[in-house]
Amino acid sequence: MPDIVKETISLKDGRSIIIETGELAKQADGSAIVRLDDTMLLATVVVSKETKNETNFLPLTVDYREKYSAGGKIPGGFIKREGRPSDEEILTMRLVDRVLRPTFPEWFKKEIQIMISLLSYDKTVLPDGLAGLAASTALSVAGVPFNGPISEIRIIRSKRNFIINPSLDQLKEADIDLIVGASMNSIIMIEGEMKEIKESEFLNTIIHAHEEIQSQIEAQIRLSKKLSNNSSLFFEDQKSKKYNPENESLKEELFSFSYEKIEKIYSNSLDKKTRFIQEKIILNNFKKKFLTEEKIEKEEAIIDQFYEEIKKKVTRNLILEKGIRLDGRTSKQIRPIWSVVDYLPGVHGSALFSRGETQSLTTVTLGSSLDANKIDNVVMENQEKFYLHYNFPPFSTGEIRPIRGVSRREIGHGNLAQRALKNIIPNNPYTIRVVSDILESNGSSSMATVCAASLALMDAGISIKNPVSGIAMGLFMENEKKIIISDIIGEEDHFGDLDFKITGTQYGITACQMDVKKTQGLTYDLLNQILKQALEGRIFILRKMLEVLPEYRKKMKPNAPKIYTFNIPKDFIGSVIGTGGKVIQEIQSCTNTNILIEEKGDFGYIEIIGHDDEKIEKAIDRIKQITFVPELGKIYKAKVKSIKDFGAFVEIAKGVEGLLHISEIGWKRLNRIEEELHIGDIVDVKFMGMDEKNKKMKLSRKVLLPRPGKKND
Repeated sequence: MPDIVKETISLKDGRSIIIETGELAKQADGSAIVRLDDTMLLATVVVSKETKNETNFLPLTVDYREKYSAGGKIPGGFIKREGRPSDEEILTMRLVDRVLRPTFPEWFKKEIQIMISLLSYDKTVLPDGLAGLAASTALSVAGVPFNGPISEIRIIRSKRNFIINPSLDQLKEADIDLIVGASMNSIIMIEGEMKEIKESEFLNTIIHAHEEIQSQIEAQIRLSKKLSNNSSLFFEDQKSKKYNPENESLKEELFSFSYEKIEKIYSNSLDKKTRFIQEKIILNNFKKKFLTEEKIEKEEAIIDQFYEEIKKKVTRNLILEKGIRLDGRTSKQIRPIWSVVDYLPGVHGSALFSRGETQSLTTVTLGSSLDANKIDNVVMENQEKFYLHYNFPPFSTGEIRPIRGVSRREIGHGNLAQRALKNIIPNNPYTIRVVSDILESNGSSSMATVCAASLALMDAGISIKNPVSGIAMGLFMENEKKIIISDIIGEEDHFGDLDFKITGTQYGITACQMDVKKTQGLTYDLLNQILKQALEGRIFILRKMLEVLPEYRKKMKPNAPKIYTFNIPKDFIGSVIGTGGKVIQEIQSCTNTNILIEEKGDFGYIEIIGHDDEKIEKAIDRIKQITFVPELGKIYKAKVKSIKDFGAFVEIAKGVEGLLHISEIGWKRLNRIEEELHIGDIVDVKFMGMDEKNKKMKLSRKVLLPRPGKKND
């Protein structure tokens, strides 16, 4: 029997999370199962035995997959097995990666693969809030050196109450929805969406989440103490082995040669491309002066790594010691902003937003329900009628690289921008697709996307509740010194200690994404200061946006589709469609429209899409004729359309005609209809029911007229 070790985490709502190890995947360096109700995840960790000192990054791979069997499903489509990861799975991978990566020591360069699998899914628990806990537990079991344990939870606020690891149904009523990752002493990662909440409410949510995370970390520590694990012997301290003496000498030579030169470049407020060229010149001059061709070829990777460290040191010293940013701005200053709306004449809405050297060209395309983004995975089945795609081509940073599908980064940035905007989109019949193409990037491209998308939606005539702007905040910390900077550029993100993206309207925050590079030092007080400075920046950017387009356009573009929706009685769905679709196809053909019919409860939901108002109106009339049901005893204003010997045909509703028999026109006996009625007359008639024999309407004008008294004999 396997030696199973367990720990229990008690949640405040009475539920319990169980973490355990020792039963599954024992060939991995570490494995753990996390269970809440009937949702179960397995996390495994495998670490290479070789060290990759030539890399200047941690070779960490996080993989998260949801088994369809976990939810009692079989994959749809032609291939009946799990394939490439879905966007939702990729987003969960990123959440786990971002909270773990900063916790590893700089000297640790072994390749690590963390695999997390959803084995069982209970609809009362969303699994993404447990993935970070599972990964951290597996790392702790493996004895991998990292500044952990950590944990990650999903926290929502619904009806003013906090809920930890909620269900999908509870999520629908939330005004705050965050994934928070933290160590015992510091917040490391935040991502989520909100419905225009205040900064104080946001901070209070983070504090509440951290308290829950700390109890989960304590459980991991208790679990680790129960294990007699020697696997940490594989992960000997490499700090002293990172560089050999020869490399240390090379580093000192490079530092002496380049530090002051780089500092001079960085102090001159140069643009990104010029800085890059001059950095290259300095490095190439060093190689030519001090190194042989053989040495360059042999040590190129380590030289580049040393050079990055020197650039980082220069950047940090300039900001922390001299208050100098690479582009010459003050800590709170926003880069120059200019925007244009209606930039592309052939689309439904467009905006070009530029902030410094970051530029987004964003388009809005309007469609019908058929264009909704269909999500069908283990956790949910849904149709998104608002979605946003973010593209980051290599030319935006002056690079050359092959295009091999959508990157994880593009999916993550697009999701952040979508969440920033989704709650300000009104209920409307359109499916809205927003596409942001980043044409130039030097930091904060996802926030440029939010600003451009907000303007493009307004340009398209979408009546958004409030326009949204976004800003990326940075932080540099050294000992007791801390400097917060607004609207960070690429180097400030790369060399800084924090990247905190915040979006919102003038009334409150709509989304955020925060990543720290240091796992210590980010206090609640400091977080509050960052939020306040971000608010100033957001409002400044928003005002610049509104100078271009103060409010949404009252009319949509002429080339935008027009959509009309209404309900019909469910019993008439078949009549509108007709045998083999004959009726609906004929209506579509005659009116040049597309008509969608969907059964919703007791009604049939009709959606008519076209470009010509008159033809759409004609299609509506045709359907209303088919589905019109007069009310028994109701009086209708009827128009005389034609006259026959036996009565008059009158229109009681648009396109709906019935016979007003000669005997029902009045109490007086008529020889000719024209004695009382003429074509075009408007008269009141009462619906008396349907004729049992011919199923025609029975109408009467006579019953509405005073009955004459009896004549004297």
